[in-house]
Amino acid sequence: MPSTWDPDQYHRFRDERSRPFFDLLDLVEPCPGGAVIDLGCGTGELTRILHERSGAATTLGLDSSDTMLAKAGEHAGAGLRFATGDIAQFSGQYDLVFSNAALQWLDGHEALIPKIAAHVAPGGQLAFQVPANADHPSHLVAHSVAREEPYATALGGYVRDWPVLPPERYAEILDRLGFRDLIVRLEVYGHHLESSGGVVEWVKGTLLTDYQKRMPAGLFERYLARYRELLLGEIGMKAPYFYAFKRVLARGRAAD
Repeated sequence: MPSTWDPDQYHRFRDERSRPFFDLLDLVEPCPGGAVIDLGCGTGELTRILHERSGAATTLGLDSSDTMLAKAGEHAGAGLRFATGDIAQFSGQYDLVFSNAALQWLDGHEALIPKIAAHVAPGGQLAFQVPANADHPSHLVAHSVAREEPYATALGGYVRDWPVLPPERYAEILDRLGFRDLIVRLEVYGHHLESSGGVVEWVKGTLLTDYQKRMPAGLFERYLARYRELLLGEIGMKAPYFYAFKRVLARGRAAD
């Protein structure tokens, strides 16, 4: 399927979306001269900051979206490069495996986290952040509309499952894998949007892309109008609107 990721739409909330990245980066210890990989690097500007702050000799930014990576090239150089690839199928050993708001697109986290952790070099670090807001109306309404006709037929019955685990489960998995110095926490980010309608624009740049790529453009516009109608009916018309968004941040160090 062609990529439905729109960098401009995604970056409408650049400052809000980058806050969890910096919080996660603050949990990471520098690895001077090491090798780093950023899973789901997007347009690359945050990967450049990761590369510089970590002190790595080499950093690879990996993403499956050509539209996102088209903007990443301007940040490459001095040991930082970008590549198209499946973040569930990468290879190599790294002193830091880092992922900011990407692993939620992959199913089966009980198996996924050990698989990714296997690429952490002895004594290296694993750090990731995933949205945990599946119980917010912004997400629940999206799935509810996907179950309505004509969208259900167009989607072939597909409804996005949310694979993100409770924070304590990530801690248990990482501990079982031998990671130490664990920091696993649930953080609530409060975003002051201009109005309730801003939530539609926020989700349009992320979650809704999964439905957009699965239906014709005209039908998706109808889906989006229905989503807006039901969501605003649920959360009300408010200006400004406080969008409470939960995320799980996790960091651990592998055994030597």
